[in-house]
Amino acid sequence: MRFTFAEAMTDTSFYAPLAQAAEKAGFDGFTIPDSLAYPEQSDATYPYTPDGNREFLDGKDFIETFIAGAALGAVTETIRFTPFVVKLPVRPPALVAKQAMSIATLTNNRFAMGVGTSPWPEDYDFMGVDFKRRGKRMDECMDIIRGLSTGEYFEFHGEFYDIPKIKMSPAPTEPIPMLVGGHADAALRRAVVRGDGWMHGGGDGEELDMLLGKINDIRKAEGKLDDPFEVHVISLDAYTVDGCKRLEDKGITDVIVGFRLPYIMGNDTEPLQKKIDHLNWYAENVIAKVNG
Repeated sequence: MRFTFAEAMTDTSFYAPLAQAAEKAGFDGFTIPDSLAYPEQSDATYPYTPDGNREFLDGKDFIETFIAGAALGAVTETIRFTPFVVKLPVRPPALVAKQAMSIATLTNNRFAMGVGTSPWPEDYDFMGVDFKRRGKRMDECMDIIRGLSTGEYFEFHGEFYDIPKIKMSPAPTEPIPMLVGGHADAALRRAVVRGDGWMHGGGDGEELDMLLGKINDIRKAEGKLDDPFEVHVISLDAYTVDGCKRLEDKGITDVIVGFRLPYIMGNDTEPLQKKIDHLNWYAENVIAKVNG
């Protein structure tokens, strides 16, 4: 089992030392949050809070995801970085391919693409993208990124994008994993059919089991049960050795752990050293015993 450290909406100067500390402690991965802007007025709700409230995001600092990945990759050597998740359909896919390929190349293949559709119409509005048929747009974006990141000549002619035969260089020496986030049936299917894995957004154990069951059913129906497939989950079971073993028995390949509830109003007041102490405790008491 692999272990990923997650921190978001904190002091931006903390990210580099946290990535270095997580790497030193033995974590395999580090998530990078993604958010473009916060609208002054909106009726949209947040899918991962109990009441749908998203006011906690107002004024929170988010470094642009690909810039953060490049910066953190430059101060580490082994840990892999995964956006959790890039709001893909609002971005030009050819540009995203170039950004992801560049980071993967510079970090010796230490970059995975966590991708999802933004649930907020405002993201599409201010980026000049139609909110309608965003799922189909997402599919085309993934296909384009997959094709261009090979470094070979690639062309695409779809409903939303028309790309002549082009080549991007340099290309990473390994394929960039594409991990799809989301709990909707369409997202689960997209993770299996077009992706290399799935990223869980959190929830109780009963819901997780239901989602894992749906994914396995789709993999079976698509003849992909024997194909490599990453499953990244957020679960309370991840905080104990026995719990990690239960998750591993369910086919979980990666657990995402954090030590602070980020959905709070106002600034994060937890000191950097306390965050490092938390991840070191986890490494000593869980990672070392699970993988030792």
